[in-house]
Amino acid sequence: WLSKADPAILKTEYIYDTGPYPQIHATTIVETPTGLVAAWFGGTAEKNPDVCIWVSRLVDGKWMESVETANGVQADGTRHPTWNPVLFQPKDAPLMLFYKVGPSPSTWWGELKTSSDGGKTWSAAQKLPKGIFGPIKNKPVQLPNGDILCPTSNETDTKPSAWAIYFERTSDLGQTWSRTELLHDGLTVSAIQPSILFLGGDKIQAVGRTRQQKVFQITSDDAGKTWGEISLTDLPNPNSGTDAVTLADGRHLLIYNHTAKGRSPLNLAVSKDGKTWEAALVFENEPKKEFSYPAIIQTSDGLVHITYTWKRQKVKHVVVDPSKLTSKPMEDGRWPE
Repeated sequence: WLSKADPAILKTEYIYDTGPYPQIHATTIVETPTGLVAAWFGGTAEKNPDVCIWVSRLVDGKWMESVETANGVQADGTRHPTWNPVLFQPKDAPLMLFYKVGPSPSTWWGELKTSSDGGKTWSAAQKLPKGIFGPIKNKPVQLPNGDILCPTSNETDTKPSAWAIYFERTSDLGQTWSRTELLHDGLTVSAIQPSILFLGGDKIQAVGRTRQQKVFQITSDDAGKTWGEISLTDLPNPNSGTDAVTLADGRHLLIYNHTAKGRSPLNLAVSKDGKTWEAALVFENEPKKEFSYPAIIQTSDGLVHITYTWKRQKVKHVVVDPSKLTSKPMEDGRWPE
């Protein structure tokens, strides 16, 4: 099914009609004090050195033309691709744009730019310390003590590549960093690109992408300092990026491709406890097409904003009213008819 006329969907739009790049991927969206800002990487094709980070701002209800905000040009003139931008707005501080630079996910490094005017102008790029990559695809969270906790992961260049998640933390807006060790061997469960959910108190959960055709989950009882065992949920995953958010009312939303292969359909599930997920919306359902790498946030007005890659050609933006969401139970991870 497709939720075209669902009353919970308030708006669907493309952020641009045509852009100066044949392919885009890896969208991110954030609310700043001056409005919504989105970003993505765009160029001839993923991995090509011309791929840059592009940023667009929502002004008076219209998305502005995207601006090239970061690229992989080095001091010696060599040029690398950029990857996976992540926008984050800390409390009472400049907007942060994290992204990766380098030939491949096993060789890239993290960089950070900041903006004090809601994404209009940006600082010079700051290279993150060795071994710190910033959030790998999905947004960080700011904990009650002000710490920024970044969900991240590592892909080795061995065969098979070990994919393991871990977490990075900064208490001074990215000046200094600490990190956990890799939280699992990366092969039994090969997991990357976590999203963070709040389960109440210091209990948090991360969910995300694996090579095992299921969404993973892992929990922490001490706000992300230490973590339990990683496990697979019932929800299918075709080795494609997911994102998730905890709403102000305590419910959790997960946006993902509910399939073991391919990157269609694109679905929204809802949970009260982070364990049992119910089927809520189907945004896209077109066999053999790609709808992927979503980002999801809740804004201060209570609405939920989602961006995702539409067939690698465009950025789609969807606004959802979570108070109008209805959901149906899933049995054994099967999407209901």
